[in-house]
Amino acid sequence: MDSKEFIYFRKKLNKTQGQMAQLLGISIKAVQSYEQGWRPIAVHAERQIFFLISRKRSNRKPCWKIKKCPVDIKKQCPAWEFRTGDICWIINGTMCCSGACKEWKEKIKCCKSCEVLAPLLL
Repeated sequence: MDSKEFIYFRKKLNKTQGQMAQLLGISIKAVQSYEQGWRPIAVHAERQIFFLISRKRSNRKPCWKIKKCPVDIKKQCPAWEFRTGDICWIINGTMCCSGACKEWKEKIKCCKSCEVLAPLLL
């Protein structure tokens, strides 16, 4: 996530910088630094923003239904195991993008283009 995306999502959540800092459990200085591009957005902040955005959506289908995952893939996937298909993008080890991604940057890049998370980001 870059500074422009951070600002976009803060506004989409209808939060001031102070309210955003409180939601994310960070200082207002950190929010300002993120928005100015002075420091990279922390992984935990990015995940929490996407989580908050996802909760605003009322009709949340599980990812395995949206992606029509075969049974053998579902059985290997933690999103299926823990029934977190509406927030699969927050769970490491999911079986999207040709298998589990090892790092958050790789995973979230895949998830941002996926039909599960991408509609939430508009």
